[in-house]
Amino acid sequence: MANLKFIQVGETLGANLLSIVWVLIGLIAIYAGIKNLLDEENPSRYGTALFWCSFGVVCAFGTWLPAKVSGALVIIMCLPPIFKKVKVGKVDTPSKEHTIEQYHKVGMKIFIPAVCVGLFSLLFAFFSNLSSMVAVTLGVILAIIILMVYNPSENKPVVFLKESERFLSIMGPLCMLPQLLGCLGGVFTAAGVGEVVASIVEKVVPKGNVNLGIVVFAIGMALFTMIMGNAFAAITVITVGIGGPFVLAYGADPVTIGMLALTCGYCGTLCTPMAANFNIVPVAILNMKDRWGVIKNQVLIAVIMLVFQICYMMIFK
Repeated sequence: MANLKFIQVGETLGANLLSIVWVLIGLIAIYAGIKNLLDEENPSRYGTALFWCSFGVVCAFGTWLPAKVSGALVIIMCLPPIFKKVKVGKVDTPSKEHTIEQYHKVGMKIFIPAVCVGLFSLLFAFFSNLSSMVAVTLGVILAIIILMVYNPSENKPVVFLKESERFLSIMGPLCMLPQLLGCLGGVFTAAGVGEVVASIVEKVVPKGNVNLGIVVFAIGMALFTMIMGNAFAAITVITVGIGGPFVLAYGADPVTIGMLALTCGYCGTLCTPMAANFNIVPVAILNMKDRWGVIKNQVLIAVIMLVFQICYMMIFK
């Protein structure tokens, strides 16, 4: 009984902390909207402000808003990007000289704050049931504190707020893709897309041929992930449509098949612009001339890994 009560308290705490994280994200987005609204150098300041403020309200208060209100805000949020009215305003980018000066002051210790983010994620994954977003947020807060200790005169709280807005503006509307694609995966599952896929596949793949089922399952995961931009959104649909009836139903190990099917989806992630946070955002942040440069360098690796994982599943199924 005591253990059950402890688990319930932990779940409540985790939910509350996650809500706080989303509120913080939303407030930063709203700040980006207000900043761009007041920025007369932004050629589309009204559209930019409308996008970021509606995005921020949904992130921060979507849990408590009526579903219809959140849906209306999502529609409003999508209009400025459709009409290309979300622009980057005035950006105070640090000069090269200032960057070099800061590097000489801090040196390679700059990697310690970055390691904190990953370290917190691992620790929370191993020793708690709290969301990875909570872990990452706590890691970021610790990283901010460390950076402030490194250089108190330069790294004031307002600096981190402005830099958050700067990187958010650089990413632009692409930052909403993961959430929208995740929702799309849920909609597809609820709408029965998995059953439709199963009815199509059964005309091509004879039941009982597990190896052929594995090939279709793995390739289907990669292709559907390329469409969805998210392997977690794809795996529910493809597992219902292909993995379950054509592979798992014939005695294949669900742990091995499920785990590797997800990584087959990641191979699709490497090859699609829909996975914006992996393949498009780095292009924007690094100012790469070739907007497809990241994907071009990943395609061969993705194909090799996909073939390897198919072979592995066939051998150890």
